[in-house]
Amino acid sequence: MLEWFLGGMKLLSWNVNGLRAAVVSGGLKQLLDLLGADIICLQETKITRDLLEEPLAIVEGYNSYFSFSRTRSGYSGVATFCKADATPEAAEEGLSGLFTKHDGAVGCYGNTDNFTLEELQALDSEGRAMITRHCICTSEQRETTLTVINVYCPRADPEKPERGDFKLRFFHLLQARAEALLRAGGHVVILGDINTAHKPIDHCDPGELESFQKNPGRLWLDSFLWEPGKDFQNKKLFVDTFRFLHPNQEEAYTCWCNVTGSRHLNYGTRIDYILADSTLVSLELVEAQVMPEVRGSDHCPVQAMLKSVCLAAPCCPPLCTRFLPEFAGTQQKLSRFLVKVDRTGLPEKDQKQREAKPLYGRSSKKARTGPLQKGQGDLRRFFKAGSLRDSDGAGCQAFIGEGVVPSRSKQSASLWKTLLSGPAKPPQCKAHGEPCVLRTVKKQGPNCGRRFYVCAQPLGKPSDPRARCNFFLWADQGNP
Repeated sequence: MLEWFLGGMKLLSWNVNGLRAAVVSGGLKQLLDLLGADIICLQETKITRDLLEEPLAIVEGYNSYFSFSRTRSGYSGVATFCKADATPEAAEEGLSGLFTKHDGAVGCYGNTDNFTLEELQALDSEGRAMITRHCICTSEQRETTLTVINVYCPRADPEKPERGDFKLRFFHLLQARAEALLRAGGHVVILGDINTAHKPIDHCDPGELESFQKNPGRLWLDSFLWEPGKDFQNKKLFVDTFRFLHPNQEEAYTCWCNVTGSRHLNYGTRIDYILADSTLVSLELVEAQVMPEVRGSDHCPVQAMLKSVCLAAPCCPPLCTRFLPEFAGTQQKLSRFLVKVDRTGLPEKDQKQREAKPLYGRSSKKARTGPLQKGQGDLRRFFKAGSLRDSDGAGCQAFIGEGVVPSRSKQSASLWKTLLSGPAKPPQCKAHGEPCVLRTVKKQGPNCGRRFYVCAQPLGKPSDPRARCNFFLWADQGNP
């Protein structure tokens, strides 16, 4: 945080990897206040309309705007929270305009002629975009608008080639909408999880350079963004705010793998961005930062600070969450549909049957506590002192839990230890001499479900002695 930065406005983006989990230790208001931004854009909320509860929807001092997945429950989703003094004048869900069925939409959809209707519906049905338009006053005391596009871009799953195509089509639709909004006047900011590390400096392990640069997502970012070191006054309309101010800063990552513990050694990628139009960057941008000190997700927040200040709209647009029927006091309660039945009017036979039969098929208390049925054992019999015979036929006493064990019992105990020996001790990795961890192959293929041992250290650079070594052993091959 820049403590000297007073006034102006702060924009923040964070993939929370589940909004309910992110606020489990405290209220959402506490979390938003700690983030301290005027406009807070969250991705991967994993909240669909059926899971949205009032403590997450209505937060004192903020107005919120949610985009929900229409394909899967508890999947994807984005949410924009605006402080009261940054209340937008318009809000809209999605990039295509297909879900705009209310006044107060943002508009300016651009040319979508090369998209089919089915394709537009699919791209917007996963709850990946929320757009809000705000009135602002620039540092030159000029009133204009700032349109904020909160996005959670799809991931290109290598095992599902169609998702790679889906991701590129989403990128192109995002570009068409952002450029159309910019042509209409005012400023535009795109912020969120882009799910692509742009340059080798943004990736802990870029591998072979040529192959890295040929990635379709990176090629799109190359075509969309101004590149540091090039003429700033070019035809590319948008700028990566962090790289504009910090072109050479290494290891500025925003995402790490939880499974490998790579965050401990800062072995990650930078896939979360705040992209702004070049005019806004050149005139109003003060600072852009990554915030790895903020925990609670496998991503960290990113923020940008502008000289401009927000001018709050007099009222929230219709898409504001507080206007949803379930939170506006207009939704009927389930209790209105439940009618109390008077059982006194039931026929005598039916009433006796209802009284005799326990609810949900459970037996009565008398049946549960009565004498045991024939052939049924009592578990307590196995925990009483009893007479045992040793190999010579002599009687001996065995008291479970009192430390008195006869010779025959010692043999039994030895047998049980053999049968119930517990899991095998994990092998020790060669580099650190520490016990390895057991993992399971989840990738579909001939080894799916097979278990293996790897070094327990977090993933990191090969040159880092603290990082995971290359020890590997299939569990079914035994310790070396």
